[in-house]
Amino acid sequence: MEEMSAILGHLSIELLTLDEFHHIGDIPETGDTLKDNAFIKAETVQKLTGLPALADDTGLEVDAFNGAPGIYSARYAGEDATFDDNCQKMLKELKGIPAEKRTARFRTVIAFVNGGEKEWVEGVVEGQILEERRGSGGFGYDPIFYYPPLKKTFAELDSVEKNSISHRGKALRNFCAILEKRI
Repeated sequence: MEEMSAILGHLSIELLTLDEFHHIGDIPETGDTLKDNAFIKAETVQKLTGLPALADDTGLEVDAFNGAPGIYSARYAGEDATFDDNCQKMLKELKGIPAEKRTARFRTVIAFVNGGEKEWVEGVVEGQILEERRGSGGFGYDPIFYYPPLKKTFAELDSVEKNSISHRGKALRNFCAILEKRI
């Protein structure tokens, strides 16, 4: 929500979160792709609230794993895995794989639903999985996701730096361009 507010805040819209709709609860992500899951969430929220809805789904795609964990990124180390559990498992499974084969990308898909109107955008950022954690900021895989142009992990970036180059930031700016045409 902080990232969304920072990027969409200049628009004359009010952003609401699921915290304001307690009756919705968890929405199962049963799709086969990030796009499917984003639409499942946006369509569910729109149906239950009657309001235009946007939702995102994000995944880490590691080339050495043929794009996995992808849609399973949050549950990579198990259903109740923590961010730390996921990072530990990733580091363990990549042990011994050379740096040039540790390429990866974060991908975010944002879906927007307003009645019969549907739109989607994505944002992608390329990087590499390090052999150990670096930095204390961010969340998820940020401490092991290295962004070569800045020579830092996402966990070493402040929120302004991260929003300016991140997958979610890119997707939100792409969505913002669509929304600006409608307002």
